[in-house]
Amino acid sequence: MNYPANLKYTKDHEWILLEGNVATVGITDFAQHELGDIVFIDINSKGKSLNAEEIFGTVEAVKTVSDLFTPIAGTITEINPALEANPELVNSDPYDKGWMIKMTVTNVEDVAALMNAEAYTALVG
Repeated sequence: MNYPANLKYTKDHEWILLEGNVATVGITDFAQHELGDIVFIDINSKGKSLNAEEIFGTVEAVKTVSDLFTPIAGTITEINPALEANPELVNSDPYDKGWMIKMTVTNVEDVAALMNAEAYTALVG
């Protein structure tokens, strides 16, 4: 499994990349592997302000549907348009082409409380 060192991670298996006060969010390699073949992504939270660990959408795989949670508080500003036609990008490239949302972060300091790659690797074994 791949867990890039430049990202932060949540116990709910989301990753976050913070650039200034803009965060890009997706699910981890572990999460996409556990879900299996992803067939549909439903995110309709653009423009919404959400607190940390609130649901911003769902991901549907062949066998299950799973909620997607915001890693920190902020306002959803963008949804990856490529996922509508190609949800399988989350399986093939979860950290680049398979990103899910971009958000303007309420407090960039909150990112420091999330797990680094080493801690996340320990969590998932």
